[in-house]
Amino acid sequence: MKVAVQQEDLQLLARTLQEQLLAQVPSGKVFQIRCAVNKDELMILIQHPVGLTVNAEQVFAVLEDALQSLPTYREQRVQCFLRVTSEKLPYAKRIITIKQREEELKIWEVGNTEKFADSASFPTSNSFSEATNTHSAFIEETLEDSEAEIPYDPLADAPDLTKIRRKPFLVVSPLLLGVSLLVIVVSGVSGYLLTLPCVRSECKELETATHLKTESRQLMYRAKSENELTRVKQQLEAASAALNVIPQWSPRHQQAEELKTILAAQLDKINQVVTALQAGAAAEQKTQTATNSLEELQARQHLWRQAIVPLETVNPNSELYNFIQPKLLRYRLNLQTVNKDLLAQEQWLKKLTAAKGVASVAMKWQSSAKSLREWQKVQSTWQVAVNALNIIPQTSPAYPQAQKLLIEYRPQLAKARDRATLEELAAKSYFQAINIAKQAKAYEKLNQWQAAAAYWEQALQTAKNISQDSLYYTQAQSLIAPYSEGLKQAQAKVQQMNTWQQTRLDLNKTCTGEIRICTFTLNYTGIIVRTTPEYEQAIQGELSPANPENPNPTNETSHWQALQEALTVISENANLPIVIYNSQGQEIYVRTSGG
Repeated sequence: MKVAVQQEDLQLLARTLQEQLLAQVPSGKVFQIRCAVNKDELMILIQHPVGLTVNAEQVFAVLEDALQSLPTYREQRVQCFLRVTSEKLPYAKRIITIKQREEELKIWEVGNTEKFADSASFPTSNSFSEATNTHSAFIEETLEDSEAEIPYDPLADAPDLTKIRRKPFLVVSPLLLGVSLLVIVVSGVSGYLLTLPCVRSECKELETATHLKTESRQLMYRAKSENELTRVKQQLEAASAALNVIPQWSPRHQQAEELKTILAAQLDKINQVVTALQAGAAAEQKTQTATNSLEELQARQHLWRQAIVPLETVNPNSELYNFIQPKLLRYRLNLQTVNKDLLAQEQWLKKLTAAKGVASVAMKWQSSAKSLREWQKVQSTWQVAVNALNIIPQTSPAYPQAQKLLIEYRPQLAKARDRATLEELAAKSYFQAINIAKQAKAYEKLNQWQAAAAYWEQALQTAKNISQDSLYYTQAQSLIAPYSEGLKQAQAKVQQMNTWQQTRLDLNKTCTGEIRICTFTLNYTGIIVRTTPEYEQAIQGELSPANPENPNPTNETSHWQALQEALTVISENANLPIVIYNSQGQEIYVRTSGG
């Protein structure tokens, strides 16, 4: 990536990644992706609106899958950033290393790999751009025709992402920027100072460098031409060289070293721009002569990239930013023109060959797909192949064969799409069933058995509805037995609670009359009834602990016997034992469960 990457390449790569997010992320349609090359690395910026909840790991995983599917001849390092559209700085970052895949690389070696490599390369290093026609190159070409005339300014409104954590090398006080320019005249120094420079009080080298430190920034800011920058460069080089004569034992040696570092940073800025301008001048010289040669167009493209890349890395806060912007715009427009000329030389058969390669990869992945994510990947790959064939015009010699392939590929795409949808629904149902079962257990802990039974029934039905053709079917079947048991137990509890509710109603009705006859408690162990003093006084000698079964020797049915029989029936209906005490706590009647 020391050579400028085609803007169309970057733009098409961004659109390709956008398609992947759209296919695999529910909110993918609101994402914006932009790509740029900086410091020999590809950078990808993903933006989304404020308020959107984003699964950063999922987004990075989708990008990594897409990038890993592009064959490369060596490892490539890609920086990915995620940020909110209205924010300046990203809130998430991921570094992805793209590794070679030999099986896919062979696919892309079909065709004129040496002839068309540079103009259709994945935006990585210069050497990589001369390698095999890649999966990414093909995808980019299928999209770039409709966007070739739009000037592309990657990450124009974003911060320099590669320098977010790096402090500025030199900070100049705003007060110093207002000081008038000094005219620096470097004159010879006396023989004594050459012998012992800056050992005594006077140190012209240090004074000159200090003045130039500030003045050079002003000169750089006001520069209008390459010659003016070259003069500033020469002054910086002379001042820096003069500082080298200050011996280490000089008390000003440390200050001199710091100044040398600052001046070196300013020299780097100028050298970077001057080198770019020289490449741009060479490219403009070649552009004066019209050509249809593919090799010559590629050579011009190479020069324009050499001119653009260094200028794109100039920070907006740099003194040289305003100077280089008009040139950068012109260079980009010239590069765009060269790119269009190159595209005009390419044949549609190349797209056809690439589409076959993508379809081959999709077919291989389809035969081994074992998860929702893999089926989504198969679907998106088939979609790329179909899209490529769809744009081949009728005027192309590749059109008849493209139509035949579409007849074959479209059913495969539909099949992959249906399977991905099936797996997505199955996965959703499976995890939904698990969550519903958790809610049922929570209601059980609260003794809300009616709600628990309803949730168990819903969880069971959800698990049963998962398709047999889904990869989640076997897992869903393992849930049916425990969910059925949970439903059975909850329904039994509901029945028991209903019985107890009726038992309470019966007890309350039995114990209530003109006077309060008795009180009761009901729990899991049984029914406990206590007669009231008012009731005992009303029946007087009829109730005696000595003979609770027959307290009245007469044959007439006493009120106590009627009460006892009623309570016995209630006990039998509830299938619970019952114990009756008098108001003094003496046991006067006992019925065990089933007795």
